[in-house]
Amino acid sequence: MEKSVARVLYGQGTSLNLTSRKIKAVPECVFRIKKLSVLQLNNNSISALPAELRSLRRLAELHLGNNALKELPAVLGHLESLKKLYLFSNQITVVAPEVMGGLHNLVVLNLNHNQIQRLPPEIRSLHGLQHLSLLDNQLEEVPAELGQLTSLTELNLTSNNLSGLPQQLYQCEELTKLYLARNKLTSLPEGIWALRKLQVLDVAGNKLFMFPVRFHLLPLRELHCEGNRFVRCEPMSAVQDAEVLSLKELVARFVLLEDRIRSSLVHRMLPHYPALTALAAAGSCCELCLNPFLTTWLECVHFISPKKDMKMTSVRVVPVRALLCSYKCLNTQGHSYYGIATR
Repeated sequence: MEKSVARVLYGQGTSLNLTSRKIKAVPECVFRIKKLSVLQLNNNSISALPAELRSLRRLAELHLGNNALKELPAVLGHLESLKKLYLFSNQITVVAPEVMGGLHNLVVLNLNHNQIQRLPPEIRSLHGLQHLSLLDNQLEEVPAELGQLTSLTELNLTSNNLSGLPQQLYQCEELTKLYLARNKLTSLPEGIWALRKLQVLDVAGNKLFMFPVRFHLLPLRELHCEGNRFVRCEPMSAVQDAEVLSLKELVARFVLLEDRIRSSLVHRMLPHYPALTALAAAGSCCELCLNPFLTTWLECVHFISPKKDMKMTSVRVVPVRALLCSYKCLNTQGHSYYGIATR
């Protein structure tokens, strides 16, 4: 080991590999290599990192996979040049907020195979993060602040205990790969179609009932969704009573419809009434007649055949949620939307 350090130290090297050396602590001689940019310490028994590590101000890549760390050492928050951090296969249960605050230049963070139950809101500090992986942890929720990682291109949350995702996740518009397999998800938040660059989605082994509205607009090349509880297409006749809309819903539909007409008085006056403006922002649109509605709708489903060039497993059609404004629309002929029946 000392020969490896000496070779780098006196040869003016910038990379040091101490993988699988059975060491329990980072050797002190390492801290003398001021130009060190890559430090590999995988497959050892390291349980803590000394404060002296902060002297490696040029360190850009740190490998600590398969060690004995139980938390993210505070000293990591002082490595401002760090771009890649690998901490897979440790015993980490806590991600300290103060560590997140100092890793402004981090691009890759790998925390696979640990015991992490939650991420701190301070994760929003990782503005440049592109790859975040927490495969095989114990996450029960994802903070809304994750949506502020607008540079994120790949997110892996496979094999956790997630029952839901924050709507803010869809602010990560650069996402191309999203892995959510083997969780406890019963639904995906509406708005996933905003991920215009998403090419790979893995939601296999969850409890999904159907996909969100406009899901089929995603430019997916791979979709893995086997092992869910998708609604099945088994048409049956049913008698529907005509819905009775509340006064609020009737007024809301009128306002929303008038707001589409730029010359209308409602459209011109709406900015002067914040409450009505907020109401208009909360409106949705009927999939069939395209008329607006506020809070009263029919939850329906239509079955979409994936694109021919999309890589899938055994699933041939996927159920996608659709909202219709009334039974009148549902009862029209020539569409492929179905009401949902429970048994």
